[in-house]
Amino acid sequence: MNKNQKTKSYTKFLVIILLALCISSCESKKHTRGNFLDPEKVVDIRPGEVSRDEVIEILGSPSSVTPFTSNTWYYISQHTKTIAFFEPEVIKRQVVVVSFDKGGKVSSIETLGLEHGQKITPVARKTLTHGNKLTVLEQLVGNLNRFSKKNAYRNDENELP
Repeated sequence: MNKNQKTKSYTKFLVIILLALCISSCESKKHTRGNFLDPEKVVDIRPGEVSRDEVIEILGSPSSVTPFTSNTWYYISQHTKTIAFFEPEVIKRQVVVVSFDKGGKVSSIETLGLEHGQKITPVARKTLTHGNKLTVLEQLVGNLNRFSKKNAYRNDENELP
């Protein structure tokens, strides 16, 4: 085998390796967040009969609880698929909403799917803050004298200067 043939062989080998790496990086990745609840267990929760403790025994602890009254529990789970560097795509979503009355019994239970979701567009406004607008250089130079020994704690007396 001469030098030219060896170079072509190495080049082909490198091209095949690079193609294999590129193709493998485009594989879709699937992620599951939360636990999808068994529909048979959800049916076991009957409004007016089941208490909070029994719901925890049947479904486990909730993903989220309403912050002020804690009368509504949410069990949230979803499957997503991501291809390469693209935005993840939600394949399946399940939100089970369990509401309780004042006595601690289940008042209602609702299962929401992907079709119940809404696309939310964040507001692009910014909150202005008061103060100086310093450049990076001004910030660096301003910190030079800030950490001198006279501003440090005295180890022998354990008091401020």
